[in-house]
Amino acid sequence: MATTKNNPMEITLETSSPEKVRTGVLVVGAFADGALPPSTQKIDEASKGKLSATIKRGDLDEKAGVSLLLPDLPGVEAERILLVSLGKREEFGSKGFRDAFSGAAKALANGAAKDAVVTLADIEVPGRSSVWRVQEASRLLADGAYRFNAPRAKNNNKKNPGTKKIVLLTSEKVNDKAKTAVRRGQAIAEGIALAKDLGNLPGNICHPPFLAETARALGKELGFEVEVLEREGMRKLGMGAALSVGQASAQPCKFIIMRYQGGGKAKPIVLIGKGVTFDTGGISLKPGAAMDEMKFDMCGAASVFGAMKTVARLGLPINLIGIVPAVENMPGGNATRPGDVVTSMSGQTIEILNTDAEGRLVLADALTYAQRFDPAYVIDIATLTGACVIALGNITSGLFANDDELADQLLKSGNDTGDRAWQLPMFDEYQDLLKSNFADMSNLGGRPAGAITAACFLKRFANGFKWAHFDIAGTNAVSGDAKGATGRPVPLLTEFLIGQAEGRASGMTEVRGKAPVARAA
Repeated sequence: MATTKNNPMEITLETSSPEKVRTGVLVVGAFADGALPPSTQKIDEASKGKLSATIKRGDLDEKAGVSLLLPDLPGVEAERILLVSLGKREEFGSKGFRDAFSGAAKALANGAAKDAVVTLADIEVPGRSSVWRVQEASRLLADGAYRFNAPRAKNNNKKNPGTKKIVLLTSEKVNDKAKTAVRRGQAIAEGIALAKDLGNLPGNICHPPFLAETARALGKELGFEVEVLEREGMRKLGMGAALSVGQASAQPCKFIIMRYQGGGKAKPIVLIGKGVTFDTGGISLKPGAAMDEMKFDMCGAASVFGAMKTVARLGLPINLIGIVPAVENMPGGNATRPGDVVTSMSGQTIEILNTDAEGRLVLADALTYAQRFDPAYVIDIATLTGACVIALGNITSGLFANDDELADQLLKSGNDTGDRAWQLPMFDEYQDLLKSNFADMSNLGGRPAGAITAACFLKRFANGFKWAHFDIAGTNAVSGDAKGATGRPVPLLTEFLIGQAEGRASGMTEVRGKAPVARAA
């Protein structure tokens, strides 16, 4: 199952004077106007104004996250100083903080130093606590070290494997809350790494049986139950919608249920991830250009795996169920045709106007299945519509919900982590676009409001519980030279789940299993 190189990153907290620490690289920040945070001022004083002179010459870009490496700075014990721009002081906030850490993480991952001391977490951020700063710092540093272990004939490992040991320098006394924040940040990064790994794997490796085996391995490692329904089991339950998507593939359909029990008798939270491991569009075949990126169509499922891993690693006092309907959408002699009518697990019939509108069919049966758990909340995550990409681009995920309180909590979690979402409407008037002459509904509402009509379709199966739907078609992966899965919305989901856990109990249980690690080159 392992697909990244297991290079643990150790992140710890320490209180010390920055100019006196001995380390491969000391990371400090500076604002575009030359203003220096307290820790950077100490370095500047120790070096007799070398940092200030460098900034005045214009050597440091004003864009937050851009960095400059300065070796052998006089008066400082560190071998190198990594000077990171914090952007404009008047604009500095949560985004500038994250940009600074992302830039520092990238530089450390590609640098020669094996250890580093980072002072950036000690910089005040308006409206944010020191615990928030430490958790975000740990997550971003660990996530920045991620490298996908792509299969290659020649070993192209870099000579410098990057930083493996990081100390977050703080002026405050190190307490249990700060230590917990470090563990949480690392555990979230570990969940993100798993989601990225699964998304980045090619479709000939990451198929439905592979996802099933990944779930079993994860459950064995972290101590939660896993059940996998085969095609026959799905058929007995009446999952005609989900099965219609995968019926032409040589890869068997799998319906994966992961059960983490940490919350006693509390109602569980159910996460459902669209697990279309490759989407050709079926008979409604997609264009050939960029079809390779349809391996990312299971990134909703990947985010559920990532969230399950983080929650179990942290031992959060909640009950969490992860459901992954895993199928492959292929053309073939047994493929579903446009115009076919299928019966879902709920008993509702669906006319399939387009076989490329398949994700909603898979999710429909999963939503019906989720009813049996009497859940507190059900949240599905799916790369569902190109229309959502047109509406929100690749910056923001689309959010739909039948409960405003749940939506508000999820939106806040997105803002707290920078993994943002935006809520769109599901007015009843949109339901008319799903009418069919030959079934209870069609699976396509036409071009207008495509993301909304897809959510309205799902709403018909989200009965008896509070439900939210994330359309991550624009945020699950990036194209171009940096092509790869993003791991979103694992940060949002895990922040929400941590918040649910904190609502049940104060503090946190011990981290389960081995210590959380970052995936590094």
